[in-house]
Amino acid sequence: MRSNTSKWRILLRRIDWPLVVIVVALAGIGILNLSSASQASGGFNLHLTQTVWFLLGTGVVTVMCVFDYRVFERWAYLLYGGVLLLLVGVLVVGTELNGSQRWLNLGFFLMQPSELLKIGVILVAARYFHDREQAEPYRLRELVLPFSLVGAGIFLVVQQPDLGTSLVILIIFMTSVVFEGLHRSSIAALGLAALVAVPVGWTWGMHDYQRQRVKAFVNLTEDRYGASWQVRQSVIAFGSGRVWGKGHGEGTQIQKGFVPEHENDFIASNWGEEHGFAGMVLLLGLYGALIGRALTISRRARDTFGAHIGVGVAAFIFWHVLVNIGMVTGLVPVVGLTLPLLSYGGSSLLTTFIALGLLMNVSMRARPLH
Repeated sequence: MRSNTSKWRILLRRIDWPLVVIVVALAGIGILNLSSASQASGGFNLHLTQTVWFLLGTGVVTVMCVFDYRVFERWAYLLYGGVLLLLVGVLVVGTELNGSQRWLNLGFFLMQPSELLKIGVILVAARYFHDREQAEPYRLRELVLPFSLVGAGIFLVVQQPDLGTSLVILIIFMTSVVFEGLHRSSIAALGLAALVAVPVGWTWGMHDYQRQRVKAFVNLTEDRYGASWQVRQSVIAFGSGRVWGKGHGEGTQIQKGFVPEHENDFIASNWGEEHGFAGMVLLLGLYGALIGRALTISRRARDTFGAHIGVGVAAFIFWHVLVNIGMVTGLVPVVGLTLPLLSYGGSSLLTTFIALGLLMNVSMRARPLH
């Protein structure tokens, strides 16, 4: 009993406070931003609901830190298999919203299993590379198992359809592969495969509305009141914010309803209009600090599994932020991707907290408990 008490005291002293401060700051911005977005959402108190999700997320992080992260190493493949079953369930009995069948209706909550797949991919990649530590760069034939597992999950997500999430999951996995090291011939083969996949995917793998989004990205003036409307209004919102912004709740583009999905995928438009360039610098600085902290935790991890969790979480945050900000500023096509800790939604937020719980766990157990 005494040894267990001592162990918990050590763990409490090892709470990663820089990580906590960064996450709390981003959560505070998220709630503040949603309180403004709520005014343009028919009076729904989105920020209050999001606060509840934040509290639940804090509980998730706490529970995850109770167990040594190496428990997830032992169960990585089984957990991933469970997520694949959930994705199959979505295709069979899933709930359809806005033309996509991505959710499982649990009665009190619409769960989006494709979000959990991101965590599953991080764990599977970490487990695989931990089991097969080698000094030489990997060749493609040595990556058949993880590519097959990740490919199966991506295939199920594409069927929903959800191209944005599919691409991000693939990029998160490829980040872990690059971190571990790829042989030059394998890099060349993957590059060639990507070149072939672009025209094939455009012709047979994309729906009409997805092609329309790409066309709108290429030429924002072509369909000003159709496919290009959302991005054009978002860009106007950012520009109207100028240096210091219009002030909380004073953004005309958002408050007058010109930007659809302003509480979800386009939440950054609200922040940029109301807090300007300075506010965006603060926001991106916090995301940069979070990514940097994840990489620091990865570098200090006690084993390869922990190091890959750190890299995976850093990739998770980095690619979400890069694609989302690029999307709302017209730099990349609209793919429907949330901004971590800011966008409204329970599945996305809890997934982010699961990733942060893994990260905190690795940080707290970077050294043996003695």
